[in-house]
Amino acid sequence: MTDLTVIGGGLAGSEAAWQAAQSGLNVKLYEMRPSNPTGAHLSGDLAELVCSNSLGSNLTDRASGVLKNELRRMNSMLLDCAEETSLPAGAALAVDREKFAQLVTKKIEDHPKITLIREEVKTIPATPVIVASGPLTSANLTDSIAALSGEEHLFFFDAISPIVQAESINMEIAFRASRYDKGEQDEGDYINCPFTKDEYYHFVNELKSAERIELRSFEESIKSGVKAGHFFEGCLPVEIIAERGEDSLAFGPMRPVGLRDPRTGKRPYAIVQLRQDNLAGSLYNMVGFQTNLKFPEQRRVLRLIPGLENAEFERYGQMHRNTFISSPKLLRPTLQHITRDDLFFAGQITGVEGYMGNIATGLLAGINMTRLLNQQTPLTLPRETMLGALCHYITNASLKDFQPMKANFGILPPLFLTKKVGKREKGMAYSERAASELEKYLTEQEAAHE
Repeated sequence: MTDLTVIGGGLAGSEAAWQAAQSGLNVKLYEMRPSNPTGAHLSGDLAELVCSNSLGSNLTDRASGVLKNELRRMNSMLLDCAEETSLPAGAALAVDREKFAQLVTKKIEDHPKITLIREEVKTIPATPVIVASGPLTSANLTDSIAALSGEEHLFFFDAISPIVQAESINMEIAFRASRYDKGEQDEGDYINCPFTKDEYYHFVNELKSAERIELRSFEESIKSGVKAGHFFEGCLPVEIIAERGEDSLAFGPMRPVGLRDPRTGKRPYAIVQLRQDNLAGSLYNMVGFQTNLKFPEQRRVLRLIPGLENAEFERYGQMHRNTFISSPKLLRPTLQHITRDDLFFAGQITGVEGYMGNIATGLLAGINMTRLLNQQTPLTLPRETMLGALCHYITNASLKDFQPMKANFGILPPLFLTKKVGKREKGMAYSERAASELEKYLTEQEAAHE
């Protein structure tokens, strides 16, 4: 007997299926890959990371760190997998993307309560279901969601960064360091490619004039209310950033703060950072360097970066259409659809952005579906928690300027501090309040059902 259907084997769907199965539900998890590819994924593994391999900061005084602590308290399986397959990345949690996806896939396949089915789901079933089909939802399922909701979808374009073979990086120019390293430069977790002022401006000019990939027809047919070329501001292609001003990259993803070129002892004019992408250390991804240039142009222009003049690319950058629903009109903070108690949405399709946000909403959807089927009230987490604030944002934001939202302190209720404090102290205060409110709420819920 199947108690629950989960559509989508990405971060949110895998976490949702696991949470429900751990609570005793029989789960059918549908994933259409690899027989029906998305154009962005490379494998058929579950929870494949298609953009960065970083899951954000681990620091307790950062928003991403707060969300991770909440997921640890709520027993996230995917966070455990990420920590088991982690790579050196300073204060961030970065993973070997292949080992991470393989580990998640194995855990799902081995779970006695989960049946993994490699098929496309074309319509939303009338039985209990969690839709976690992601931003690359198939056209058939997209039509089914639109028919159910009666609302137009919103769209934005997302881009992924190139990956470089480590042995092709010129380490006579590039250097290892994390920002504000106090030790030896070669102990840093990142590889840094430093620019002089002339090198930077030459690179920017070539970047702006390079040929770009034409959007496919389905990506050009933007639905009403959304302008063509509607990029998500949190993940802009570098060529789009460059068009906003000559120094926009130098103050954005190429900002050189906290770094010194060991050849000169001075801060470079700009920097490109590369982060380890696999456990063997043979691949590095270009941090914040999403692009939609044609592949030959990427090879030409990116080789203008000092240290990458002979770079060999394991994967070129690319751009794809991401889809998310009108959550402020369609969802409750429990992640339930407004007209169907047993229909939940989770992950990027809800308007939550970032790997940890996807995992977190999958976790909450899995828990809440279990509670619903066990005749318990689904959880509405306190707004003082990061996950509660994310769910409140996506279900209460104004549709006029609704954009995907990552974990950040700006969506939390304000603090009322008795004295002025610095950024780190304020972050710690948010973190401590979130942990306290979550613990209090979960303890109350557990006590109510003993």
